[in-house]
Amino acid sequence: MNTLELAKKNFLLIDKNLQKYARKSLDFHRFSEEELDIRTPFSRDCDRIIHSLSYTRYIDKTQVYSFKKNDHIQKRIVHVQFVSKIARTIGRALRLNTDLIEAIALGHDIGHTPLGHFGESILNEIAMEELGEYFAHNIQSVRHYMYIENQGKGLNLCIETLDGIMCHNGEFLSPIYKPMEKDKEEFLREYKESYKDIKKSHTYFPMTLEGCVVRLSDIIAYLGRDIEDAESLGLFNKKDIDPNIVEVLGDSNRSIVNTIILDIIKNSIDKPYIKMSDEIFKAIHQLKKFNYEHIYNPSMNSEDREFYKAGIKELYKYYLKVIKKEEKENLIYTLFLNTQEEKYLKSTTDERKVLDFIAGMTDAFLLREIEKISD
Repeated sequence: MNTLELAKKNFLLIDKNLQKYARKSLDFHRFSEEELDIRTPFSRDCDRIIHSLSYTRYIDKTQVYSFKKNDHIQKRIVHVQFVSKIARTIGRALRLNTDLIEAIALGHDIGHTPLGHFGESILNEIAMEELGEYFAHNIQSVRHYMYIENQGKGLNLCIETLDGIMCHNGEFLSPIYKPMEKDKEEFLREYKESYKDIKKSHTYFPMTLEGCVVRLSDIIAYLGRDIEDAESLGLFNKKDIDPNIVEVLGDSNRSIVNTIILDIIKNSIDKPYIKMSDEIFKAIHQLKKFNYEHIYNPSMNSEDREFYKAGIKELYKYYLKVIKKEEKENLIYTLFLNTQEEKYLKSTTDERKVLDFIAGMTDAFLLREIEKISD
């Protein structure tokens, strides 16, 4: 039996235990065809993601708080692992494809900028001013895996993985998560449309149940843990949470995660959608709103916001001048542009090259560059 035959036999055994609405191992699509190996295609996506250089940089990117002297405050990499674990727990109980779930979860935030959502908002301002386009981390994640990673050749991830990443935004809560049928062309249409109509892109749902699970798991992963981070920094007291929310979800990360997971499984088993009970949905919505008011919005003071906003905008102008003058000893060349193949360099505007470079930075690298140009 050759490798291809062995792989297909192995895939069929894996898929035998999946429910009828799950995405099967051989029901995948790539932009460029490849020979199969012993790993399922979605498992190969996992390997490509974790071995990418951008995955390594997760370790020094903000989740909520930047530059805090507390080693127990989560970085982006920890959040990503939480999403992966929660999503696989739900997916295993619902007999979904956990390889696909893991691939989407591990890659979903790779497009996140330094300084988290605040950094994203600044790059969005720049993109709108310079290009008339929106910048959103989920779209940047897809762009990164398709056009930037691997010297600009991309990783050739499965469309199902890319689509789940594009449609993962846990900021937008829904009472029911139902997959949207789409093909390669529809996926690309949504991707391109997102640069022009960000509000419409928020209405996109993944093409698979697995993608829906990751999208909801993104919310589950940050609600409780962000509360605990804020409390450990002395910036918040969970006793201030509305007692009605606590009565339903609890007030610890453990309780919140466990309660929501069990509710989802109970309401979604053998269904063509992912759903919560009305009581849990309402409590999550209220807790999410509470977190924004008491944790996310106050996570950075006004002085720091002005410093980083001005710094990122100056850094953008600086790198743009560097490219125009072809100062090839500069870091944007030595660390980034010199590593990219001609296809990326010729098809990408200078403005987009700078946005790609800044978006890929870690928090510490961004701060060093801001300080360097300030000096």
